[in-house]
Amino acid sequence: MLGVELSPLRLSLLELLKSPASATQLAAALDLPRQRVNYHVRALEQAGLVELVEERQRRGCVERVLRAKPGREIAADVQDQFAATHLVSVAGDTAREVERMSGAAAAAGKRLLTFTVETTVRFGAPGDVHEFTSDLAEAVRQIALKYDTDTGRPYRVVAMGHPGAADE
Repeated sequence: MLGVELSPLRLSLLELLKSPASATQLAAALDLPRQRVNYHVRALEQAGLVELVEERQRRGCVERVLRAKPGREIAADVQDQFAATHLVSVAGDTAREVERMSGAAAAAGKRLLTFTVETTVRFGAPGDVHEFTSDLAEAVRQIALKYDTDTGRPYRVVAMGHPGAADE
């Protein structure tokens, strides 16, 4: 393992850094604060995944231009491990959020309206998982567009998948 968590943001940064860029340029491309991007770029640099291309003076500061190190493709097993770590993280965050909101609703004498959708799918071929995921994402996007309003109460919708036990 690389010793650095490859979050979706860091994977996006590595993709963008196939071409040299500064943290300011990356922040603009991702519409994120420069400080947040710089933190993650430095972690990637310390892990040996990106390298300094040049330093240049800009408005009284030194701007660092970096790029992903050539030949350092992120192996599929690292991406798979990240995906599993991310799934567990999202599940934990969701459980904590629902527990907090449920307690607050109960204290106010109200109930918390939630919903769960769960099923089992048996994929015939490994590549079917990727096609299913794309189809599911598009279906959720279309349904969200149908029901989303500017003034409604926001709901977080999370879809996850993991291998089931052999007897499921």
